[in-house]
Amino acid sequence: MTEVVAAIIWHEGRYLICQRPAHKARGLLWEFPGGKVEPGETREEAIIRECREELDTTLEPLDVFTEVTHQYPDLCIHLSFLRCRVQSGQPRALEHAAIRWIRPEEASAYDFCPADLSIVQALAREAENS
Repeated sequence: MTEVVAAIIWHEGRYLICQRPAHKARGLLWEFPGGKVEPGETREEAIIRECREELDTTLEPLDVFTEVTHQYPDLCIHLSFLRCRVQSGQPRALEHAAIRWIRPEEASAYDFCPADLSIVQALAREAENS
């Protein structure tokens, strides 16, 4: 089981999504920013490191939104989604094909990684109820 973290970053009613590079597994699918937790790292340390490396942004992790386990053909992941806010920097695509700020109702226009689909739906329900 691979431990993975992902950031849910809201800004002005939109959340940040990233498009995976074409050459990687699940290439060109959309996902939330994040990555693998390294040995000895906490989830919070991992999300801060990953977003600094991939987005040139420093995040402040707030809390865990939810966790999912997903079996892909090539690996099984345990994915923790952390609500975060930007502490410094403007997110920019250093490793992704593209990044977008989207409203929950726009998510259906994007092909998300299967592990992220339930989170996209949960964020839409949360937005409807707020």
